[in-house]
Amino acid sequence: MDKYTYIFKGTAFTSETNKKVAILKDHLFCINENGVIEDIFNPTQDEYSRLIDAYQDNDNFHTLAAGQYILPGFIDLHVHAPQWAQSGTALDLPLYDWLHTYTFPLEAKFADLEFAELVYNDLVTTFLKNGTTTALYFATIHKEASLLLATICAKKGQRGLVGKVVMDDPTQNPDFYRDQDAKTALADTEEFILEVNHLSKETKQGVYPVVTPRFIPSCTDEVLAGLGALAEKYDTYIQSHCSESDWAHNYVQERFSKHDAFALNDFGLLKDKSVMAHCNFLDDEDASLFAKTGTAISHCPLSNAYFANSVLPVSHLQEKGVDIGLGTDISAGATPSIYANAIQSIISSRMLEDGVNPSIPASERGVPHSRLTIDEAFYLATAGGGESLSLPIGKIKKNYSWDIQIIDTTVSSARMPIFSPDEQPYDIFQKIMYHTRPEHIQEVWVQGDKVQF
Repeated sequence: MDKYTYIFKGTAFTSETNKKVAILKDHLFCINENGVIEDIFNPTQDEYSRLIDAYQDNDNFHTLAAGQYILPGFIDLHVHAPQWAQSGTALDLPLYDWLHTYTFPLEAKFADLEFAELVYNDLVTTFLKNGTTTALYFATIHKEASLLLATICAKKGQRGLVGKVVMDDPTQNPDFYRDQDAKTALADTEEFILEVNHLSKETKQGVYPVVTPRFIPSCTDEVLAGLGALAEKYDTYIQSHCSESDWAHNYVQERFSKHDAFALNDFGLLKDKSVMAHCNFLDDEDASLFAKTGTAISHCPLSNAYFANSVLPVSHLQEKGVDIGLGTDISAGATPSIYANAIQSIISSRMLEDGVNPSIPASERGVPHSRLTIDEAFYLATAGGGESLSLPIGKIKKNYSWDIQIIDTTVSSARMPIFSPDEQPYDIFQKIMYHTRPEHIQEVWVQGDKVQF
């Protein structure tokens, strides 16, 4: 019997640290039956030649073609799955109008399971085509439609973390789209957790239930406390929005006389398995609480440009010990591409560092030491997401899941600007990050299995 289920031969890029990419040139990547990287060998090792001789004529030996490269699968830490159906519309509206005119009426339609299946099938396929192998999803208030999304992730091979959204406050939510009351919301959430946990037992790559209060303004104290208790009882992931905008941040301050972070923590919603979206208005005390509790941030740079009123100070928060990954925030962020959000994270960080108001002197205009490099953005898209979820994903490294995307830089319809056979691998990596579109992504593997688009 073969020791390895698959062996891949090629050049890969992975994060060595949060500031430096590692180039694994012409390595062998050996994958076991559990879809985990069991061994990695470089061309100088004796085992390298022996394995090539033993495996190269087998069907399970994959040699990348010239111009092809391996990247870790991307991890999207914030997706409103139903909003895929409105992606790219109404982004010029203020947040309140956007939610009540477009978003809530759309999400209410997911009571119709046929409509939910149509949208969710397309969404998961689209994300896989864009190289996203793991996604943290907000679904809707509907238990059955939320379970359907988890089932589609399981079937299509994506690692999905799915939350039934809870929003029960009748003073803050429309009558046509909210949980009936706190008791019903908590009962539906508990049933959802149990059903997804059962589904996960039969899913190689894993699907996970996520306790999901939409955000503090949409939830009563009773439901927030109950959700914290459920997360503790079942040791689930938790997701919500935190200090996203001036309005949301100020609302919580007025309601509780404290910031979102401390209010969420009081309800038991900040834990090692918590991921909070946006967090643009965290102060240093909030950040210290995040670091202490192990709570991670989903940085959504494109969405933030529309609705958050500020730029997340990524470098500063990382220095405080906070884990950070990237999110698309479909549909407040209009694209399903983590590539686009990685680039935007760089752009936004440069704008934060340099400032944007030309009437202010350059020496006073920006926030020093804010800029991100392409290596740091890549880390956020991969290893940062894995660390935020406390899962062995996001790196091409021994004992990590074989979640990868194979990029072909020579696609005739979208050839990348690589013209010299002596192009340096690091320059190729940068071009991949800036130029990749779905047509460049030739294969996607999750937990050692090739997914079908």
